[in-house]
Amino acid sequence: MRVLVLGAGFGGLELVTRLSEELGDDADVVLIDKADDFIMGFSKLDVMFGRTTPDAVRHSYADVVKPGVRFVQAEIRSIDPTHRSVETDAGHFDGDVLVVALGADLDPAATPGLVEAGHEFYTPAGAFAAAEVLDSFTGGTVIVGVTSTPFKCPPAPSETVLMLHDFLTERGLRDKSEISLVMPLGSPIPPSPAASKALLAEFAERGITWTPDSLVRSLDGDRGVAVLADGRELPFDLFLGVPAHRVPAVVAESGMCVDGWIPVDPLTLETSYPDVYAVGDVTSVGTPKAGVFSERQAGVVADRLIDRHRRETAGATYDGTGLCFIEFGGDRIGRVEVTFRSGEPPVGTFDEPSQELRSRKADFGSSRAKRWFGTDWANH
Repeated sequence: MRVLVLGAGFGGLELVTRLSEELGDDADVVLIDKADDFIMGFSKLDVMFGRTTPDAVRHSYADVVKPGVRFVQAEIRSIDPTHRSVETDAGHFDGDVLVVALGADLDPAATPGLVEAGHEFYTPAGAFAAAEVLDSFTGGTVIVGVTSTPFKCPPAPSETVLMLHDFLTERGLRDKSEISLVMPLGSPIPPSPAASKALLAEFAERGITWTPDSLVRSLDGDRGVAVLADGRELPFDLFLGVPAHRVPAVVAESGMCVDGWIPVDPLTLETSYPDVYAVGDVTSVGTPKAGVFSERQAGVVADRLIDRHRRETAGATYDGTGLCFIEFGGDRIGRVEVTFRSGEPPVGTFDEPSQELRSRKADFGSSRAKRWFGTDWANH
């Protein structure tokens, strides 16, 4: 059974690792990604706020050396889900099983004025460039704003304003700066009322303006204002934006999408095409677009493929559970675990922010670097 995996993010890396761990040289897996390296989502903020450097958070795909797995660095030009094959700039590949884990592409140009007058910080390149902007910032009005839905990692904008508060405070710039957060959600983390309450209390204590149920539709750089969907205008000296998210063009052109994303069986992650699965941000599975959900979905697909290889009945199903470590500022970390099930309200737990949870976040990063890349790594 040859498994063709498109995309080497949380989902793709977890899938190929599990297959290799369980099947060894009996695995026949091809992993394709156009990038040189992988960067964990939370590492972007660590670089952005000067906690570490870009080189320190890169995990090279050259280190993905696993029995039964071949990594191919290539641009995917077309996907044929009917025949489970792809064309790339490195040639043609096909498989008995195809797994699409290409995530969501980010499109700053979709928001008028964002490229010219603001700074997106959701891509590694954008976050690393924003680090230089912040390094030369001398104070003023800062807006952290979301420009469309859905968007990856809903807690990240809240983390950003709290980390920005600490950053400006350490530089003696907080007293002459204002920080605002504009989000399309009614609370910072709707699935977790306890976490949302805690974040709102932190915003209030730090003088961070919270603007819920709002989207930034455009920026007017000449006048220095962000224009919201309802027509309101907010002045800014520095705008840090969450750009529009889109399914990758090559996925859209494959015919797999409905309403912009790939629909899947919420329990098995199977698409409407036989032996074609999709995991993570590229899907409309009904959980937030975040790496931890993609990783868990990939684990289900791995279990099902391992059972298939061993000619056993596939029984693994996706439970909709994911966890998130949340930066609360002051070197404190909170933790949310939420389960999403179709037709039911999400349920979850919240661990109050503490410095002790930082070690658990560090373990989260280092354990994955070890399993996926075979490297010893310590995040901030």
